[in-house]
Amino acid sequence: MNSATPLLARLGDGMRRHASLIRTVQWIVVGFYVVLLVLPAFLSLPPSQARMLDDLTLFAQFVFWGLWWPFVLLSMIFFGRLWCGVLCPEGSLSEWISWKGLGRGTPRWIRWSGWPTVAFVLTTVYGQLISVYDYAQAALLILGGSTVAAMVVGFLYGRGKRVWCRHLCPVSGVFSLLSRLAPLHYKVDEQRWLENQPPHLATPNCAPLIDIRRMRGNSECHACGRCSGQRGAVQLSARSPNEEILIVGSQSRSHWDSTLLLFGMIGLAMGAFQWTVSPWFITLKQALAEWLVERDIFWPLEANAPWWLLTHYPQVNDAFTWLDGTVILLYIFGCSLLIGSALWLLLRGATWLMGRGGDVFEHLALALTPLGGAGLFLGLSATTVKLLRYEGLALDWAQPARAALLFGAIAWSLLLAWKVISVRGGHGLRRLLAFAPVIAACALVGFGWYLQFWGWS
Repeated sequence: MNSATPLLARLGDGMRRHASLIRTVQWIVVGFYVVLLVLPAFLSLPPSQARMLDDLTLFAQFVFWGLWWPFVLLSMIFFGRLWCGVLCPEGSLSEWISWKGLGRGTPRWIRWSGWPTVAFVLTTVYGQLISVYDYAQAALLILGGSTVAAMVVGFLYGRGKRVWCRHLCPVSGVFSLLSRLAPLHYKVDEQRWLENQPPHLATPNCAPLIDIRRMRGNSECHACGRCSGQRGAVQLSARSPNEEILIVGSQSRSHWDSTLLLFGMIGLAMGAFQWTVSPWFITLKQALAEWLVERDIFWPLEANAPWWLLTHYPQVNDAFTWLDGTVILLYIFGCSLLIGSALWLLLRGATWLMGRGGDVFEHLALALTPLGGAGLFLGLSATTVKLLRYEGLALDWAQPARAALLFGAIAWSLLLAWKVISVRGGHGLRRLLAFAPVIAACALVGFGWYLQFWGWS
């Protein structure tokens, strides 16, 4: 290897050369995942005095919801979809069984671009109804069910591919958005690819089904390193974290990215994380309960739903009534509709003030990606903080850290929006006028998270 080759490129080439080591790591992660997901679901609920270091159920809860998911999201912003390509047990199992499966072509209905958004919404809402962050059975149902579905799809479609990861994974859309902010990517020189100069390497198996020659960003790339050095045209490189939003984002024509970001990652997620602490939720529930009692309708107040439909663990005094489930749905979808619509209208207003059309709206919406990612991390890491405080840690730095993250994300989103408006034709007074609705949009999201962590605490 040429000693002048940049360090990052050598690292990418090293991942290709050591593919067998990566596969070994993948199987270790799969084993760890299966043990922590399956075993706790068959154990008794931990006693109130139990601690995570002496109780497998609590330890698994902390690993999955205190470490795994919040920091997987964070990794997308730093390393792109490295998690998907190197560590994700679901992707590893789906690809493995795909080598042994039927190898059918991917049907058109699976390739519908709206599935990641729909799957994210359904999984998020269902997880709240059965308290997925708190109970091992619920975690096994959702995470295990997703893994089984990934393996079934892998067995039916593709040959050594990750059809599930590309088209159906509930977090694929979220990962696609967040990875666009990563300062690392596999850069493709299309001209060198066409020249096909030696040395000629074996054609890599791109599991997520990407046209490597035309790859322009991180949104679909799993950062597995298998194509590194191919035709001398692909190498791991550094870039500005803003590059993909500003340049590649200008080519966006799909409304699903903006829909997932505004209505899902921001609106729906805020409702899902907020309802447990929101006084508005309590007010709505009490009003509906009084309305039912006045009319002698009592069955919605009963807590007799099975645990796989609504949270039902009477042994620890935690059981949802049918009314609870209804109000949770109303609150979460209400937040999604109200917040998402407000953001949509504000950004539409900004593009109208610019005198531009729908393609600019899609581009401008991507500027809120840092704020969407920060909100998801804040919501998921609230479980991290809660579990650590149960262990006796004070964590006095948590609130200042949350404030710094939120303000940093707002500033980053505003910077991206300003650049998008400038690039897409906003000048002088028109640029300032178009920027005002974006400021309002960021302020709205910031206020929502302020209520959860400061206003209602």
